[in-house]
Amino acid sequence: MSVAPLIHVEVHEGVATLVLDDPQRRNALSFELSSQIVDAVEALESDGGARALIVTGAPPAFCAGADLAQLAGSDETALRTIYAGFDRIVRCTMLTVAAVNGPAVGAGVNMALACDVRLASTEARFDTRFLALGLHPGGGHTWMLRRALPYGTAAAVLLGGDVLTGEDAARVGLAHRCVSGAELLAAARRLASNVAACPPQLVARAKASLARA
Repeated sequence: MSVAPLIHVEVHEGVATLVLDDPQRRNALSFELSSQIVDAVEALESDGGARALIVTGAPPAFCAGADLAQLAGSDETALRTIYAGFDRIVRCTMLTVAAVNGPAVGAGVNMALACDVRLASTEARFDTRFLALGLHPGGGHTWMLRRALPYGTAAAVLLGGDVLTGEDAARVGLAHRCVSGAELLAAARRLASNVAACPPQLVARAKASLARA
């Protein structure tokens, strides 16, 4: 039985926009959604028509984290399937921009952290929530969070449960910039369009060098 599309992708002038589109579940990372993200990124890289990728969510959320119903009792293989979507974005050779338009919770923060750049709207919320749910943060969360933030700030967010607004995220460096919800996608496209005309191999090499620095 075919699975309904849970994402949609548009490519315009070298910039791809991938929208997590399961709003009834607040774009929670299910097996199906993560698999569709992997397939979409693979297709975009193979096609070569895009140089940058914007990731955002269908309102009202960016991503509510892992689908807890599927997560319960999951073995390692199942966990890797749920985490595969943002893991594939980490490995994407294009510039990746998270346009965080609403709450990013738990593994939804991972989805944002997986991107090279994060732009937040004034409606954004970054809420790790792992410890409150009795879960050890998974999917490389601590590694990515610590690369993005100084230790004390990362500890306040993860251990102290400090929920960051879009303005907070920009202030502490978790987001590059905070803009209004109406301006968010346009701001992401302006940033992404700067590499749209560049050769894909050059973008990939420059990104790899930056990651190693």
